[in-house]
Amino acid sequence: MSDSPDPAPASALKTADLCDAHAGTAHFQIADSGFVDYGGRRDFAGPISTVRAPEDNSLVRKALEEPGRGRVLVVDGGGSRRCALVGDQLAALAQKNGWAGVVVNGCIRDAEEVGRTAVGVKALGTHPLKSGKRNEGQRDVEVRFAGVTFLPGHHLYADADGIVTSAKPLR
Repeated sequence: MSDSPDPAPASALKTADLCDAHAGTAHFQIADSGFVDYGGRRDFAGPISTVRAPEDNSLVRKALEEPGRGRVLVVDGGGSRRCALVGDQLAALAQKNGWAGVVVNGCIRDAEEVGRTAVGVKALGTHPLKSGKRNEGQRDVEVRFAGVTFLPGHHLYADADGIVTSAKPLR
């Protein structure tokens, strides 16, 4: 039997505490502020999966149709505020399929309904217009925004204070 305590669940880790312990290390990044909480869960964490989605959420839907297994989908919409990349249907799909959360470098819609889902959703804002459906974009590639390079398989931690990432799981 080990004398060390069991690690806290990833979603119980506070980003402020993680910054205190890991800021300045090579494996740790802190996202610029500006993301708003919309999902029913404020604290969420998990391994990263990515989608680059230029005003087209086709690949976002395909990703969220897969078993999430506690992952966080990071959606790079290029910071566009011209349409929404996630809405109530995709948030419900994320919840149903076991995703911990979705971070959108862009907008969402159906904010009230998204807030009733048991999934974390952070985005730059809201917009009522749905995105195009052209099957454009890329899946599980490196994406960069908010001063962070998001890599598939790295780990994301989010709460009301912000978003941090790490190349390895944190305790």
